[in-house]
Amino acid sequence: MTSYVDSSALVKRYVKESDSSFAVSLIDADKVVVASWLSFVEVRKAITRVLNTSDLTLAKRVLVEDLDKMALISPDVSTWQAAADIADAFGVRSLDAVHLACAQRLRIQGLRFVTFDIRQAVAARALGFNVVGC
Repeated sequence: MTSYVDSSALVKRYVKESDSSFAVSLIDADKVVVASWLSFVEVRKAITRVLNTSDLTLAKRVLVEDLDKMALISPDVSTWQAAADIADAFGVRSLDAVHLACAQRLRIQGLRFVTFDIRQAVAARALGFNVVGC
């Protein structure tokens, strides 16, 4: 199976929250994990905001190692256009729409979409993804 992992799920690998172990188990359940390069920016920002210096240094290193193991999507023109359509149709935030458009670009029937963002999960279900996390 293939999973697309949103930043809201990925950040839980580096920041301990009540549902972090659940998120990690969802991410580790698949051999093929896909994310957008956007996740690099979002996760770095999130961990920089909450971790102290020594934890942050380690988390940044592990993030790069983790991303090296994933299939990463770079949004192209059609992805940006699809993101705008998704944002209009579902009222999700701009960056969430980009993640959804990246996942949609994979064209995988029943794609597993891992997120802990409720608004994004609703839109992902409407787009036909198999949503896990929330």
